[in-house]
Amino acid sequence: MSKLFFDQLVVLDDIDGEIKKLTKSREEKEELWQLVDEMVHHRVLGCVLDALPRGNHDEFLEKFHTAPHDESLMDFLREKVGDNIDELIRQEIGGLAFELLEEIRAKK
Repeated sequence: MSKLFFDQLVVLDDIDGEIKKLTKSREEKEELWQLVDEMVHHRVLGCVLDALPRGNHDEFLEKFHTAPHDESLMDFLREKVGDNIDELIRQEIGGLAFELLEEIRAKK
């Protein structure tokens, strides 16, 4: 997992438990986590861009591509979107986690 500016908002403990139960090898576990990471990344960026005024997209994306791990990106977003950006991201990740858990449990 690469470090990203929103990592402090990500809680996927239930998914971790399900992945551990589901996988038989380290490689399978790593492959599933890579997929989860990609989904989280795409969902959070979509959520951020939906909330961020269009005029700030280029500046945000430039900052993100330069230093995706830089936690000051959250400060930038709070300034442009408001303090509720933390909650919007948490809700987006929570919704994704719920969807993933449903999907995993349905496959058992």
